[in-house]
Amino acid sequence: MGLDTSHDCWHGAYSAFNRWRTTIARVAGLPPLELMEGFFDADQAVTGNPFWRQYDEDKRGGYAHNDSIWHRLPIRWECLKPSSLHTLLHHSDCEGDIAWEDCIGIADALEALIPLLPQGDSPGHIGNWRDKTQQFVDGLRRAYEAKENVEFH
Repeated sequence: MGLDTSHDCWHGAYSAFNRWRTTIARVAGLPPLELMEGFFDADQAVTGNPFWRQYDEDKRGGYAHNDSIWHRLPIRWECLKPSSLHTLLHHSDCEGDIAWEDCIGIADALEALIPLLPQGDSPGHIGNWRDKTQQFVDGLRRAYEAKENVEFH
């Protein structure tokens, strides 16, 4: 069981898809997805975030209230400079679709990130970071040219 999309963009584990999107956000210079609206869970540690320990200590000490930075979480997508990637990053990982009109912008943005991705294979069902991203780009381009939405199921 896992995520399948139309146009051969993605076939694989939901967890791998989320690790891939987290990496895409990081190399794009965006905040960690774990801090973003739709992903943030105050009871979950934010991987790779050096501030999480302080948040956890503040929360246990009773300081995570309105006079701290933590009440501003999650970060809302509209607070960020608009990017085609937001459509992909904020999208459900198990249902819905990406409109064909949005596919070309996402494809272009992802393709620009490929050289920034780790070289080689990733543990955990992703395979080669760059190849997996190129597969997604190619699928988005097929959908755009066919004027068909990319469906998630």
